[in-house]
Amino acid sequence: MDAFFASVELLRYPQLKGLPVVIGGGRREVDELLRERYADRPRSQIPVDAFPLLKDYVGRGVITTATYPARQFGVGSAMGMMKAARLCPQALVLPVDFEEVRRYSRGFKAIIRDIAPVMEDRGVDEVYIDFTEVPGGQREGGRVLARLIQKAIHDTTGLTCSIGVAPNKLIAKMASEFNKPNGISIVYEDDVQTKIWPLAVRKINGIGPKSEVKLQKLHLLTVGDIAAQPRDWLVDNFGQAYGAWMHDAAWGRDDRPVVTESEPVSMSRETTFDRDLHAVRDRAELGAIFTDLCTRVAEDLRRKGYVGRTIGIKLRYDDFRTATRDITLDAYTDDPATIRRAAGQCLKRVDLARRLRLLGVRVGKLAKASEVPPPSTPRVEEHTPDLFSQA
Repeated sequence: MDAFFASVELLRYPQLKGLPVVIGGGRREVDELLRERYADRPRSQIPVDAFPLLKDYVGRGVITTATYPARQFGVGSAMGMMKAARLCPQALVLPVDFEEVRRYSRGFKAIIRDIAPVMEDRGVDEVYIDFTEVPGGQREGGRVLARLIQKAIHDTTGLTCSIGVAPNKLIAKMASEFNKPNGISIVYEDDVQTKIWPLAVRKINGIGPKSEVKLQKLHLLTVGDIAAQPRDWLVDNFGQAYGAWMHDAAWGRDDRPVVTESEPVSMSRETTFDRDLHAVRDRAELGAIFTDLCTRVAEDLRRKGYVGRTIGIKLRYDDFRTATRDITLDAYTDDPATIRRAAGQCLKRVDLARRLRLLGVRVGKLAKASEVPPPSTPRVEEHTPDLFSQA
């Protein structure tokens, strides 16, 4: 989907179309204040100059997505809002409405399944589709079906998407980025050398920043540079599995099937604070945040029909070091109080002397709630409150 989070907001505020807009950095208070201030008019008639500007943002939030006019200034997903403000101070800011985004996500995926049922869900805004057996799926190399999907999604939701059509998932993922927004890109097997090899190494999904740095030190800057190396040389430099995969990827080889059913490994919630918090001096605030994260994870589990046994925490300190701890319970649970008690046990095993910038809670070892006995209250070895507990 094209700039999905931003596009959902532009359906709500069409007067912002064509303007640099970033999504992120806060909760829905901004939207609520706008609606209260202009309660006498529809949202589409709220004046543009009423929306907050990125240059006035103060905090540690990161950008979820940005409209294409904002991206022209170098603003992008996962970038810190303060850094983005230096690049594009005139951009407008809107928070994420996760409920609305999830609603549109379910909607566009249902439309796709009606057309091409073999679909792999890859998150809120992305899917893989195998339309090998879909009637007419091979016409014009798949372009006809891709156009049909685009039109059906736009007619129903008002949203646009970009589609890459290729022999496998690896190349299709890369091709989907070629012609954004609202584009269709067809890559045949014989096109790998001309369309894929000139790309930067990071364009391969699976090559991250650390691998990119190492590849650059070895003077490998493009996908073609990797393809030119012997497989054994890549294995010697990057390890057996990763080196062999890198060689196959550079040659456009990928035999992974489209997986229509997959089970989540874990569910988690985390938040980055607007200011560093101390476990003692900010105990009440941290306690409320910690409890809220546990409650929201429990709500996620129940909404999706899962229970879990391993409860974990994640802390990021003011020096950006990260600590994780977990505990495995005797029985499965989706109870927020049980998750909170277990997560509190994990807190006793980490250093809380330093100030914190991020806190997260995770539930793993998941099972379908319908496939395990009704959860009793699992035993959690704790009788003393953790440092975040309220007296």
